[in-house]
Amino acid sequence: MSLYSCSRVWLHIVWATLERCPFLDKPAAAKLSAWLHDCAKQKKIYMKINFVNPDHVYALVDLPTNLCVEDMMQLFKGGSSHWVNDQSLVAGRFGWGRGSGVFSVSESGVPDVCAYIANQEEHHRKRNFAEELKLFVERYGLEWRKDKE
Repeated sequence: MSLYSCSRVWLHIVWATLERCPFLDKPAAAKLSAWLHDCAKQKKIYMKINFVNPDHVYALVDLPTNLCVEDMMQLFKGGSSHWVNDQSLVAGRFGWGRGSGVFSVSESGVPDVCAYIANQEEHHRKRNFAEELKLFVERYGLEWRKDKE
């Protein structure tokens, strides 16, 4: 009998542009969304869904056993900012802000999180990103603090 590692660790991740500036128009967002899926696939990270907003990204991923959260976020944020700049998708220099939100999701919660991510445009008609992130922080019992970027 062979031994192997297996896991299912669903993570709802979010990160924002530098100073939360709305750099990404719809065509740029669509290209970045595709790039994120391709990057994840190449790194053997299963990305079930993502949505790129003008000033932030939401994604649902299954964290593989060979990566820690910090390394995965560096792959997505570092790689994508480099790619956006190489492709000249935005005017000027593009960058992501410091930090990210990473929230665990149960297997039974995956459909709800997928629906939430898929319906980002509707959610943002009701509240902005900062209000939404604050709700996540409170829902998970974390302390809300606004870091300077």
